[in-house]
Amino acid sequence: MSRNRPSWDEYFSELARMVARRSTCLRRNVGALLVKGERIISTGYNGAPQGVPHCLDVGCLRQAREIPSGQRYELCRGVHAEQNAIINAARYGVSTLDSVLYCTNQPCMLCARMLVNAGVTRVVHQGDFDDPLALEVFREAGIEVCEIQL
Repeated sequence: MSRNRPSWDEYFSELARMVARRSTCLRRNVGALLVKGERIISTGYNGAPQGVPHCLDVGCLRQAREIPSGQRYELCRGVHAEQNAIINAARYGVSTLDSVLYCTNQPCMLCARMLVNAGVTRVVHQGDFDDPLALEVFREAGIEVCEIQL
């Protein structure tokens, strides 16, 4: 019997897709995992902070104002999936130093800066977002970035 066993990158990337299903964003569902030594240390999806109404319930201000993707982040009530993965690790005292991020989308510039400072050494994403400045920050910081197609 032959079976196609997924690589670690495929495995964690598929799990990031599952995490993205928890997203409460009306415009983009994103999931992220932080992994160390082939073990998940934290997950995150994009949505409103704890205790704050979700966009699913109150609507999206950026959508109502027709703001294009990648602009005017300050008008979004949501926390990005990558940010939530870092925050969730911190909340429970789990170090993100030397971890790998698996994400359903290429991280934006805001998240790139946080991932650099969180000690992430590698980013594996599934595309679907274009932020050349974020890629430049990763390159300058020596962080390997891989796009995976599932």
